[in-house]
Amino acid sequence: MSGLTQQDLFSLEEYARVRPSFRAKVMTHKRQRRLALGAHVSLCFEDALTMQYQVQEMLRLERIFEPELIQDELDVYNPLIPSGHNWKATLMIEYDDIDARRAALARLVGIEQVVWLQVAGFDRVEPIANEDLQRSTPDKTSAVHFLRFELSPAMVAAAKHGAALAAGIDHPHYQAECDPLPAVLRAALVADLSEA
Repeated sequence: MSGLTQQDLFSLEEYARVRPSFRAKVMTHKRQRRLALGAHVSLCFEDALTMQYQVQEMLRLERIFEPELIQDELDVYNPLIPSGHNWKATLMIEYDDIDARRAALARLVGIEQVVWLQVAGFDRVEPIANEDLQRSTPDKTSAVHFLRFELSPAMVAAAKHGAALAAGIDHPHYQAECDPLPAVLRAALVADLSEA
């Protein structure tokens, strides 16, 4: 799957007109691609539409219309679009209370390394985390991480042909599992894959 190009984007003027309906469409789409793992962690699986929304919002916020600067935004967000043999997700650690969040982020160092996805019949796949920059220190983790789950051709084929999918977290201070994934999410993730 290829990344977004400038031709895939609305101009600032067009986006101002279509933003309410486009945003509603994207929010519905995102809900179908979100997985809660326990009470405080969620995975939001990214794709071309979620990244188009991110780019459009950045262009709107920064009032960017120069082609070179638009390309800079595309270069930042295109790597978060799955390529047909992987899934890409934003991991979010969410606590309403600021003190509870601070304590949790200190306890959950390394959580981004122990999230897993699994295609039935295969080993769990752990992510390649935060390829853009380091988001944890020895004392605390970040509330947001970017994860890439690489799949073998056999895993892709099995998922495309109906194998169940599961996900979870195995951290000493946070365990959660979803097995199997909800049908709507499974369908969205399988649509991200392409067999060779």
